[in-house]
Amino acid sequence: MATPLGIALVGTRFMGRAHSNAWSQCGRFFELPRAVRLGAVAGRNARHTASFARRWGWVGASTDWRDLVEDPSIELVDVATPNHLHAEISIAALKAGKHVACEKPLAGTIEDARRMRDAAAKASRRGVRTFVWFNYRRCPAVALAHQLVREGRLGAIHHVRAHYLQDWGRASTPLGWRFKRAEAGSGAHGDLNAHIVDMARFVTGDEISEVVGAIEETFITRREIPMEVGSEIAGTAARARSGAGGGRGRGAGAGGARRAPSRRFGRSEVDDCVLFLARFAGGAVASFESTRLATGNQNRNEIEINGDRGSVRFDFERMNELLWWDDALPSKLRGWSRIMCTNAGDHPYASAYWPAAHLIGYEHGFVSMAADIVRALGGGKPEVPLPDFEDAWRTQQVLEAALRSARTRRPVAIESVR
Repeated sequence: MATPLGIALVGTRFMGRAHSNAWSQCGRFFELPRAVRLGAVAGRNARHTASFARRWGWVGASTDWRDLVEDPSIELVDVATPNHLHAEISIAALKAGKHVACEKPLAGTIEDARRMRDAAAKASRRGVRTFVWFNYRRCPAVALAHQLVREGRLGAIHHVRAHYLQDWGRASTPLGWRFKRAEAGSGAHGDLNAHIVDMARFVTGDEISEVVGAIEETFITRREIPMEVGSEIAGTAARARSGAGGGRGRGAGAGGARRAPSRRFGRSEVDDCVLFLARFAGGAVASFESTRLATGNQNRNEIEINGDRGSVRFDFERMNELLWWDDALPSKLRGWSRIMCTNAGDHPYASAYWPAAHLIGYEHGFVSMAADIVRALGGGKPEVPLPDFEDAWRTQQVLEAALRSARTRRPVAIESVR
């Protein structure tokens, strides 16, 4: 029997939770060639990291990610940190002979992404693998759209129309790391456009050749600095809206009167919104939009692809469904059909989960990806293609081209981004 796959995780916040759940659950839902061992987790705060390890089942905990990279029992290092740390950790792990699974975008800057791509190419000659957590590929509906295009059911692709809209970045949201250029690289662009660019490339099987034009906009330039450094955006935003301070930072004035803590503000250095137009090598034209200020859109990750034989439309807020237009039908029968992508044996990943129309959720995309990574490292094939650092580099090229286009007000060929 194969030895368990030793996993180490760097990062204990939002993505750390999602990844921990995925690694712990993938062997329960899927028949895998190797069991998974949750070896150790690294985070900045010793107390929080130890508590996180106990809650999620990690054997060890450390405040230094190098301990994980140097541990001989670890085969794969999972990087779920802010973007500016991806390169240093990933490259060190690759040099140590560890497989690496890294969160998206590949890096905060094109320079770091290039270094990661090159390090991965060098490590691959020693059999070391890389993976990037573009988890939306693992939605059964998105994987089905990918299959339909490969089968030729959409015909020649003419249009790709994608947007990823959120609204949590309102003016009351504090200045967390996602609003700092040195840590995030970009704002909604790297966070959200990265997903829809990858999804468009994945579903169509085609590459973007040029960004024709773009707009980059920052609406909220000053944000309140949170009192608890390192706290999650969601938590600090909730406290800001509710006014809850938990007693921290308050003092008694003369006569015992309470005074409110002073409020400090800092500059938001990244985009709130990026829109761009692009061309695909195969001739299709495309539009992409990402924003954190689209009021009323909490997590609307949506893509529509139009071909000369059919069209598909996906909206993550209805993630179990794919809308399908079959233009080969007689005109009196044509219309958008709703496919519930939950049938075992018919839809990707569906057989691992629940009976038809017993819906899966956000976390299952991560579980399915973890399972595909274990399959790949066990010598098998993933259910749908897994993005590696080279694949994610191509998405990073598109992101960089869009920013250059917005700042120069000129078209940018993808091949010029090196």
